[in-house]
Amino acid sequence: MKLLPLSKEIRRSFSLKLAMPAMAFVCAFAVGTSAHAADVASTGQVHILRTQVPEIVSSGGAAVTGALAASQHLKLALNLPLRNEDELDSVLQQLYDPQSPGYHKYLSVQEFTDRFGPTQQDYDTVVAWAKANGFTVVKTTANRRLVDVEGSVDTINRALHMQLATYHHLSENRNFYAPNREPTVDLGVPLLKITGLTDVNPRVNHLIHGNAQQHANALKHANGSGPSGEYLPSDMRAAYYGSGSLTGAGQTVAIFSYDGYYSSDVALYYSQTGMSSSVPVNNVLVNGYSGVCDAGDGSGTSPCDDGEQVLDIVNVIGMAPGLTQVLFYEGSSATDILNQMATDNTAKVISSSWGGGDFGSADDPIYKQFAAQGQTFLNATGDSGAYNSQTWAAPSLDPNILDVGGTDLNTTGPGGAWSSETGWSGSSGGYYKAAGYSIPAYQKTAGVITTTNKGSTTLRNDPDVSAEANFDNPTVSNGSFETGYGGTSFAAPRWAGLLALANQQSVAAGNGTVGFVNTKLYTLGLGSTYHSLLHDVTSGSNPPQAGSGSGFKAVAGFDLVTGWGSPIGAAFINALTTP
Repeated sequence: MKLLPLSKEIRRSFSLKLAMPAMAFVCAFAVGTSAHAADVASTGQVHILRTQVPEIVSSGGAAVTGALAASQHLKLALNLPLRNEDELDSVLQQLYDPQSPGYHKYLSVQEFTDRFGPTQQDYDTVVAWAKANGFTVVKTTANRRLVDVEGSVDTINRALHMQLATYHHLSENRNFYAPNREPTVDLGVPLLKITGLTDVNPRVNHLIHGNAQQHANALKHANGSGPSGEYLPSDMRAAYYGSGSLTGAGQTVAIFSYDGYYSSDVALYYSQTGMSSSVPVNNVLVNGYSGVCDAGDGSGTSPCDDGEQVLDIVNVIGMAPGLTQVLFYEGSSATDILNQMATDNTAKVISSSWGGGDFGSADDPIYKQFAAQGQTFLNATGDSGAYNSQTWAAPSLDPNILDVGGTDLNTTGPGGAWSSETGWSGSSGGYYKAAGYSIPAYQKTAGVITTTNKGSTTLRNDPDVSAEANFDNPTVSNGSFETGYGGTSFAAPRWAGLLALANQQSVAAGNGTVGFVNTKLYTLGLGSTYHSLLHDVTSGSNPPQAGSGSGFKAVAGFDLVTGWGSPIGAAFINALTTP
């Protein structure tokens, strides 16, 4: 699938202007201690949920075309905020401080819920409110963070004191639905967000089929085992790990997906490349999702486009061929998928190559739960160059995830060692104020942000690391083996497989899984052994492919095209897993 430039509303909206008159409420106090508490205001027992109206609506960039049919049914997720977030932040610091007695003493789902989840009383209150207002409660969650409900549009409008309207996007010539004003909830406990009230944000994967010229240019630097020298997963293991004995044995990796796939397409990939795998791929259908393979955007339309899903599976396994299993999570809601990954707590490494949809800042509590439980969440940054209003998509830039950019790799030959690497022009990175994330502590350390890399000293910067993503990779889609694909969609699962190798080694040494690696990664990047642990990519740039800005250049050390670079196999794993 070709990735189209992303529209402005995919980023988190902070505008409080409304396209239609809204009920006026005096904001008596901010609810909770979360960084997102400003999104909720309250007067007495009535809560106003901020930033639920998309910016494209509040700014006048969309025209009202009517009301959403009152009889139509929608699935919503009522998100409750965490408790005691200051304490949680302290716990997370201790979990990843080798000098702390709490180092890598991760919490179970129950322990996390008891200490930081909503109270049982608050959760029961939300469930009771939903039922009293005509919703069907579809699912409750073990961490008490989500109440999944279903109801008619009429039920939703009445319960939330707003109307779901249909809109036409004036600049992108497409239609969507959204609230006409910020919802209000007659509820005595706070809600962080209600997911599912709009479909304004297209779901996009970070996979591109290069044109003939892009493909030809990429093949000039490709020395892989595939057709015309394209790279296969086995080439990635050879280049980024080498001939070591780690296989990911005993480990489970999860893959996030908005879409299903054909298992026959995975089998076709292996038969066409001469590769094989005995790793079970087990599907997890979230919240009633059908698992149907569609056009690659979660729309349910034909024909099937599962090139993204296939490449995710084979590249994770290619790097870690001895995994216990791959769990393939499929669903229509990012929030539901992420939360189930956290409450299942089976996979300790999670890879996502999707953006848009209902990804947003309200998912940050889930990323913190991942970190508290020793889970690593990796995210492909995108393929549209440097971030701006048209090229950034959530969840990129969240400080509690590992963001993976792209490179152009050259090896010594088929199945050969790493030879050289440059920054890939499509590698999304940089910083973006409207994403809403301040610079995290691990990027504040002297030497990370410099005048040379031109990073922000106040905002979160991307990417953290990178891997091969040029137009010299094959995949299979709808029964067809195809070449000439690229995108950070390839980079994220490759890093995910490598971290599964690290987990195998770390667990065997009695140190638990590596979990949230960013703090350790940046420490290694600033250390004297950096160049023996990671390939420092110092050439290439990422001009934005839409919107404004000139992009960034890859430079020595950390940069906003490739982050700290790509891994040097066993040396990096040894350093990452040593307390």
